[in-house]
Amino acid sequence: MKLNIKILVSISGLIMLLGCSSNKKNKSPITKDTTQEMTAAKILGNPDYLAISYGGYRKKTREIQPTIPELKEDLKLLHAMGIRILRTYNVQLNLPHASNILKAISQLKKEDANFKMYVMLGAWIDCINAWTDKAPNHDVESDQNEGEIKRAVALANKYPNIVKVIAVGNEAMVRWATSYYVQPNLILKWVNHLQDLKKKGDLPKDLWITSSDDFSSWGGGDESYRVKDLEDLIKAVDYVSMHTYAYHNSHYNPGFWKVPDNEHQLSDKQKIDRSIQRALEFTKKQYNDVSEYVKSIDSSKPIHIGETGWATTSNGFYGVNGSRATDQYKQGIYYNQLREWTNNERISCFYFEAFDEQWKDAQNANGSENHFGLFTSKGEAKYPIWNLVDKGIFDGFSRNGNPITKTLNGNIEALMEEVLVPNTTYNR
Repeated sequence: MKLNIKILVSISGLIMLLGCSSNKKNKSPITKDTTQEMTAAKILGNPDYLAISYGGYRKKTREIQPTIPELKEDLKLLHAMGIRILRTYNVQLNLPHASNILKAISQLKKEDANFKMYVMLGAWIDCINAWTDKAPNHDVESDQNEGEIKRAVALANKYPNIVKVIAVGNEAMVRWATSYYVQPNLILKWVNHLQDLKKKGDLPKDLWITSSDDFSSWGGGDESYRVKDLEDLIKAVDYVSMHTYAYHNSHYNPGFWKVPDNEHQLSDKQKIDRSIQRALEFTKKQYNDVSEYVKSIDSSKPIHIGETGWATTSNGFYGVNGSRATDQYKQGIYYNQLREWTNNERISCFYFEAFDEQWKDAQNANGSENHFGLFTSKGEAKYPIWNLVDKGIFDGFSRNGNPITKTLNGNIEALMEEVLVPNTTYNR
């Protein structure tokens, strides 16, 4: 059910949301740089160094790579809103996106001494036969993994003042990643390899090594994940990077999302706001579940959020015929409350994500995977950051030649007309 128009007046004055705070002889020697004062240990958990997941792709295919000027355009926008560390996902030979981001940051630092931006560099990890017509073997890794690690090492050594973290794999251990997941021992192998390079002086000693994976992969859910190799991995990483998605769980685990019996008498807006409160509590619980298990293995291990986010468009599981979790208003409330919690608790949160990316579900323009950004692909600021537009944070900036404006021209009534109340009875 859509919101009653009479409710709109009461929400027009909502507080605009704050920003969701080798050996030594190999060919890639560590470049000396006197500006390495910031380390991962100082950045992660620092509310003055907000984190975000970033992909700069503007088209429906990754074959069209964003240019260095386009990347610099995005980086200036993110810097203006307080973002200081980005997360990338792969360093594949045919996708120079990550290396180009590093080039762009390096150029911006030379152009402006006050420009600060750091990177959590992802190395993609697959099992053998991943993404092919052959059956994947999750016990054996892909031959491409070695190249990913070598390229990540080379970039970390080339840009030590920018690359502060290497993440071995993205959701590479969680079993629902049926096309490509691997067993924890294979992630452990590469984490140990990178840690050994640090000990030898073949990587910067302050570089942090992690793996970024679903909360369940870190022992926060299904106890079958709690194996000896995972325990060893927890001990081996410099910190745990966990993912948590209340948004997706509104479909796959909808018990917390449905309107409970004792809230049926509330207004539509109250029901919606309560649903986001439950979503945040769901997020906190998954974080705490991971923390409890990780601390039982290594009480000193930091835990940060490598991914969480909220989509604004969906014609699938999360739209009008599904959980009804999707719209800009819910994204805004979740983002704001998430940043407040993580900043207060000194948890880095790599919010997913900065900009909408059309390639993720290229055949379905309204698929949710295309719409997790805080900005549209055109550069319009979505509801969570309307306040930043009002403050003039983006004055003089643009994306694709477009000045940064609010979605829906900032019309709160038009925005709220799209908001749906969560289902009371949702049969997924």
